[in-house]
Parts: sequence; structure tokens; C-alpha cells
Amino acid sequence: MKNLAGLMKQASQMQQKMQDLQAKLDAMEVEGEAGAGMVRVTLSGKSEMKRLRIDPKLADPAEIEVLEDLIVAAYADAKRRAEALAAEEMQHLTGGLNLPAGMKLPF
Repeated sequence: MKNLAGLMKQASQMQQKMQDLQAKLDAMEVEGEAGAGMVRVTLSGKSEMKRLRIDPKLADPAEIEVLEDLIVAAYADAKRRAEALAAEEMQHLTGGLNLPAGMKLPF
């Protein structure tokens, strides 16, 4: 039983470390660019799009904000759909095993 208690303690510590890592990734920001900086995208460490900047020279300046918002929304929709498909495939792979909330494979 001593080994089981130690194993449970290690699992709890690992879970806390994973939660800390998730929070750290969420707080991180990474910027990518294309077209010599004319288009810039900022993502969180979890690949969530935070900002999009398009140089007004590429589009009608009066509509640039709408265009940026639409691209961010389209990205979010595609990401949500991809995550749903991945979850469905994972459900098939795990044979219906319900993992605890927030736990994703591979770890």
C-alpha cells in the first residue's frame, strides 16, 4: 500500500505540473508574420489566435478591422471543428473511455 500512496502522490504532483504548464502556455504569446510584416498574427501558447494585423495597404482601410475580425472568427471556427474531430477520433481510439476534464492524449 505504501507504493500505491506514493504513486497517487506522484500522479497528483504531475497533474499540478500539467495545470501550471497549461496556464503558462495560455499566457504566452507568439507572433508570426508574412509579406515582409504586412500581415501579423499573434497566437497564445495553446495556438489560440489573439490578434491579427493587416497593413492597410493590402485592403480598404475603412474595412480593415472587419476583415481582421472575420479572419480571427474563421480561424476560431476551424480550430473548434478540428478539436471536435480530434476528440471524436480519440473517443474511437480509447474505446469510449472517458478521460477526466482537461486530460488529453497524448499527454
